[in-house]
Amino acid sequence: MPIVNRVAALSDEMAAWRHDFHENPELLYEVHRTAGIVADRLREFGCDEVVTGIGRTGVVGVIRGRKSASGKTIGLRADMDALPIMETSGVPYASKVPGKMHACGHDGHTAMLLGAAKYLAETRNFDGTAVMIFQPAEEGGGGGKAMVEDGLMTRWNIQEVYGMHNMPNLPEGHFATTPGPMLASSDNIQIIVRGKGGHAGAGPHKSVDSVLIGSQIVNALQSIVARNVDPLKSAVISITQFHSGTAFNIIPEVAELAGTVRTLDPEVRDLVERRIGEVADSIARAYGGSAETKYTRMYPVTMNHAREAGLAADVARDIVGADRVNDKFVPMMGAEDFSFMLEARPGAMVLVGMGDGNECHHPGYVFNDNILGHGASFWARLVETRMPVG
Repeated sequence: MPIVNRVAALSDEMAAWRHDFHENPELLYEVHRTAGIVADRLREFGCDEVVTGIGRTGVVGVIRGRKSASGKTIGLRADMDALPIMETSGVPYASKVPGKMHACGHDGHTAMLLGAAKYLAETRNFDGTAVMIFQPAEEGGGGGKAMVEDGLMTRWNIQEVYGMHNMPNLPEGHFATTPGPMLASSDNIQIIVRGKGGHAGAGPHKSVDSVLIGSQIVNALQSIVARNVDPLKSAVISITQFHSGTAFNIIPEVAELAGTVRTLDPEVRDLVERRIGEVADSIARAYGGSAETKYTRMYPVTMNHAREAGLAADVARDIVGADRVNDKFVPMMGAEDFSFMLEARPGAMVLVGMGDGNECHHPGYVFNDNILGHGASFWARLVETRMPVG
């Protein structure tokens, strides 16, 4: 079963929507223009219910099928926010907002789900309810969590939920998913090292060097992955910031470190959090200083449910053929706050291939409009397959 003909006919319209969103990117929860357009389109399509302000600036569109005997309700999620990046793509519809860019394809995700919503509202060839979820603040703001906490799942009695993300370097139009961990947890770490300031040339022996302590901590943290984490499991600890000092001849009293932690297993996550604090504290004390560690849990592991991942793979095979679907995708260490929705309800994250091109979060990133039909068709067939009209 190829791309849905009616969805294919919407390709130019979906591309126009995407280009408009791309020209006018918005960050985190400040997606007021985007959310307003999404809500207007859903009303134009004839959705049975359109609600704004879920999770601050999220939008929900409800479409009821021609039958309701199944009692099923399925949620489909797309993210709307952009990134604080200066665009260098050179496309005719490049960002008109300096320092902001859709560099992760959320404009495409929104356009694909709008296309599916238009099709489903026209045909209603399913038995149950489809809930279109347009989420703000995926890029570090926890918009998925905000929508769940605002009653997304309970208000509409959503029983299953699915997300989709474009995937550069996966062949164009191919799909990928897997049961279990799909993407990593994402946590932030901040370490404040305190020593004793002094003259770097005349009296270094009278000081406690916070820079030296911080440098030792940076190196020692890598031993956690090398010697504490099971080698058959995964973890990444990256210190990405080191701030200290005000002059070339002063040993600073304080050094500040910050970075990110990624894991694919909740137990490994617990282990890494504990060990970071222990390592930083012990090294600082060994050099006569102190270290205060703040570990902030951001996004949990994106954990696909086995049954729903299998169902999603079957739908993708119907769209593009079995040879274009990888249902045993190797997990990635990127993160997604769709994970909060998967903690609340069974479901799965699916990737749709973009073909060769720039990686996400790159200033020259260009979304491939050719996959709009693939994504929208997947959403449409998922609803019709999971809630068939008998």
